[in-house]
Amino acid sequence: MLAGRRIVASLNLTLDRGSVLGLLGVNGAGKTTTLRMIAGLLAPSSGQVLIGGVELSEQPSGARRLGYLPELPPLYAELRVGEYLDFCARLHGLRGTLVTQAVTRVIERCGLGDVRRRLLGNLSKGFQQRAGIAQALVHAPDLIVLDEPASGLDPLQAVQIRALVRELGKEHAVILSTHLLPDVQACCDRVVILHEGRARYDGPRQALGDDLEALFLRIVSTPDEPVAA
Repeated sequence: MLAGRRIVASLNLTLDRGSVLGLLGVNGAGKTTTLRMIAGLLAPSSGQVLIGGVELSEQPSGARRLGYLPELPPLYAELRVGEYLDFCARLHGLRGTLVTQAVTRVIERCGLGDVRRRLLGNLSKGFQQRAGIAQALVHAPDLIVLDEPASGLDPLQAVQIRALVRELGKEHAVILSTHLLPDVQACCDRVVILHEGRARYDGPRQALGDDLEALFLRIVSTPDEPVAA
């Protein structure tokens, strides 16, 4: 709630490991606020955030079970890719050889091998996004939360990031926030359309077929019309 106005209301999301949920909506729909509550950065005025059955507000250590990539990746421009990921691994409590193993694993998985010794500030936006995803993965979390990971990328970079997200969804639970229909169509098993802070649709992406765009436009243009989920 902000200045007496509800930003997100009556939202109920559940997600299992091995699937990607696309949180789709226009700018201002409440997507980023929702992700910040899930990540423990904002406290909801009511309701709960449970990760593996653990209430996040009661046991903040449960946050180690999730990885979070905000819309602007939390990068340190003066660090090299390997140094940065080493630092992130240690922030999550890894020590000794576990740090080296974790960093090696995410560098390979995120396609950062050729740039691991380069400064983050000198990387293209696509590689910076990959580094941001790698920091969200380095501690092998159960849940990965990604805020607009393909936004602002050129077409090739966007395709590569979507392919990476799809791969991550095979082993983790992934929540992907986006305002881009191609993100949902390429990556997601399930789609939740959020508009004016409320979930207007929640269902399997494949069940919509080619109707996702039409449904999205109808929800945005007629927000008071009931939508079957």
